[in-house]
Amino acid sequence: MDINKTFNDFISYITVEKGLSKNTVLAYKSDLNKFFEFCKKKNFDIEKMRHNDITDFLWEIKTEGLKPRSIYRMMESLRQFYKFLNIEDLAKNNPTAYIAAPKIPEDLPGMLSFDEVERLLTSVAASDEMNIRNRAMLELLYATGLRVSELINLKFCDINIDDAFLKVLGKGSKERLIPFGSKAKDFLNVYLRKRKPAAGVEENVFISRLGKKLSRIEFWRQLKNIARNAGINKNITPHTLRHSFASHLLAGGADIRFVQEMLGHSSISTTQVYTHLENSRLKQQHKKYHPR
Repeated sequence: MDINKTFNDFISYITVEKGLSKNTVLAYKSDLNKFFEFCKKKNFDIEKMRHNDITDFLWEIKTEGLKPRSIYRMMESLRQFYKFLNIEDLAKNNPTAYIAAPKIPEDLPGMLSFDEVERLLTSVAASDEMNIRNRAMLELLYATGLRVSELINLKFCDINIDDAFLKVLGKGSKERLIPFGSKAKDFLNVYLRKRKPAAGVEENVFISRLGKKLSRIEFWRQLKNIARNAGINKNITPHTLRHSFASHLLAGGADIRFVQEMLGHSSISTTQVYTHLENSRLKQQHKKYHPR
């Protein structure tokens, strides 16, 4: 087997035929490179790997400190890779077929209370273009539940301000339409009037101070500073506002199918974690306030 050619063919397969997102493809690449290094070190033929060889590999990366979620993803990468080898008749067996997945603890997503969201948003003083941009981005995040990658990649052609709708190309290149409210609309309009022209990123709605494409890390840093100034001590990421958006909608009585559509989840089981979050909060309130 020409492993380089096979690897490239597999990446094309999961990108084009499976339609996996760019970030997922990068994760698969990283996982498989670790696997290839292990096979080279042990002098194993990839197409002749056995069940025990795979478990030895998983045990090795576990002893290196890899977390259960990362091991689970590694197993999924290997499953997809060997499924591809079987389809292409490059391997006769599938050594990943009967490997049990590690038990992953159910981590409820972190979120902000209604009051904390209000403090976060109102703490951004609309004093200059960057502050106005930050306020517009935060309002839009909380109004729509966008992923941060979707937010920073928004193009002018994706926004219908008059009807208050966004068009988003999410994971797996799935397109969805998301409405947003009057607050987000107002601050977005203010920002667009203040936004300076920027060569090379004319299509991008949100740009950096230097007129370049805004990075996820830069926005994350801005959010950290804003949260600190608002007196919020929680570990906040852009995803925290996505979690808050979903949880607050459900708490207000929104249908879970509607929330699933807004978030761009392919399976409703992914969205159901937010109902667990609400149940958890109900239990806490009951325990705190019930007389017995």
